[in-house]
Amino acid sequence: MRLQGKVAIFTGAANGMGAAEAKLFAKEGAKVVATDLNEAKLNEIVAEITANGGEAVALKQNVTSEEEWETIVARTVELYGKVDVLVNNAGVASPKTMADMEMDEWNKVMDINLNGCVLGMKYCIPEMKKAGGGSVINISSIGGIVGMAGSSPYTAAKGALRALSKSAAVEYGKDRIRVNSVHPGIIVTPMTAPSMASAMPYYEAHTQLPYMGEPEDVAYGVVFLASDESRFMTGAELVIDGGWTAL
Repeated sequence: MRLQGKVAIFTGAANGMGAAEAKLFAKEGAKVVATDLNEAKLNEIVAEITANGGEAVALKQNVTSEEEWETIVARTVELYGKVDVLVNNAGVASPKTMADMEMDEWNKVMDINLNGCVLGMKYCIPEMKKAGGGSVINISSIGGIVGMAGSSPYTAAKGALRALSKSAAVEYGKDRIRVNSVHPGIIVTPMTAPSMASAMPYYEAHTQLPYMGEPEDVAYGVVFLASDESRFMTGAELVIDGGWTAL
């Protein structure tokens, strides 16, 4: 029960890392507000949480909509009285190089992977101030630290999110609001596994451990950043990549 009494909002909670994090948070005692565009899958995740004795609610959300962010935060406060934790998971990939991409695709990736996080902080941080503090956890990527071929829009957004997290940490540290970024490496999920098969030799060559990551590997790190155990961490980068960036 490391998160007993905390209220946490998760975007992108219907699948993969977001779903694993939401379930683990509930197990550790947090009240979970899970959001996603995939309403059917999101409801399944919340049903699983409640069946296991956790407390959670599912809310459909487009993270690029400022109006929806305002509604999500207001609903969270209505249900649970406060916001302690924000975990910005929602994101999309874009396997395009700079010369191949169209600007509408660039803008879509930026809107979801970066601007959605900005909006989340814009509306959650004032509530965290009222609560006397909080923890913002932005899910970036190893692509936000090192270059990755064939994914220019994605890496640009994740790199900007890394820098944004540091800036927000400086801006809100005196308010007892901590802002950290998480940088997963290659994580195997039901959604990514089929497309990973052909690239597995490349992934294995860059991952120093003899296995790929799973969503729970990231979820445990996110729990740590949300808990009081990390009370002296802000503006930091938690890299969970099996050694990819160690070279």
